[in-house]
Amino acid sequence: MKLSQRTASKSRRILLFGPPKSGKTWLAGQLAKEFNLIWFDLENGVDTLLKLPDEQKERVEVISLPDTRSFPIAIETMLKVIKGGPAEICEEHGKVGCAICKKASAPTNKIELSSLGLDTIVVVDSLTQLTNSALAHITRNQNDDYRLEYDDWGNLGKLMDIFLSHVQNAPFHIVCITHENEVVMVDGKEKIVPTAGTRNFSRNVAKYFDEVYYLQVKNGKHVVGSSTTYANNILTGSRGGHVLEKEGEPSLIPVFKGEVKLAAPLHQATPATTAMSALEKMKAQMAQKKG
Repeated sequence: MKLSQRTASKSRRILLFGPPKSGKTWLAGQLAKEFNLIWFDLENGVDTLLKLPDEQKERVEVISLPDTRSFPIAIETMLKVIKGGPAEICEEHGKVGCAICKKASAPTNKIELSSLGLDTIVVVDSLTQLTNSALAHITRNQNDDYRLEYDDWGNLGKLMDIFLSHVQNAPFHIVCITHENEVVMVDGKEKIVPTAGTRNFSRNVAKYFDEVYYLQVKNGKHVVGSSTTYANNILTGSRGGHVLEKEGEPSLIPVFKGEVKLAAPLHQATPATTAMSALEKMKAQMAQKKG
């Protein structure tokens, strides 16, 4: 297909990152002024949104995933849900197709992300906790003093790539939130990048998104940086040409309402269709290692 025949993608994929308490959750929550939100809460941090006006709170559907070291449900659930097919998530455990809750007729959330319209945005809060969940899943049969091995880090990268490849090709709007990480880039310079998976993986996580924004507090004010020239030591960028650092009150609403100038990520990843089979292979490898 010639470039002149290509149409721009209507869905937006945005990554928000920065230190704790820098306004990431609040900025994403402001989208409820004009959009419906499906909010996957992995960090139990959704209380920030209780400050929203009642009308906006009605537009936010919260799906809590009570992820812990001993019960790493977030990675399992998100790998199933992000593929876009129908899923039923129990409210108590955050598990897809929970047999216990089904037997007890307990409350569930039924969703199908691929059927969402452009009036709805999916929010994943956060990739930091999703990383922790993946690590806990990989090492769940090990003792508390277990030290991660080379294969464990490789498996972590595989799981995060599976999830983010689906994000990259999602036909629906999505915002992912994560913390920051300082890494040494291939040119030898230190840079602040979004946290996702290993430090090496974090260097390249921006490729899965159209927009990568950094949030911080400067002189008592919340500041958002979005352009590639925002700061030499911070990884940011906007394929839609948005420059939020020049706005008095930064908002994501124009980003979702405007046109993206580049249709798709430059480094296209192939969506994995075998997310759960990858998990099963890892289970078998760990069983052999333990034996």
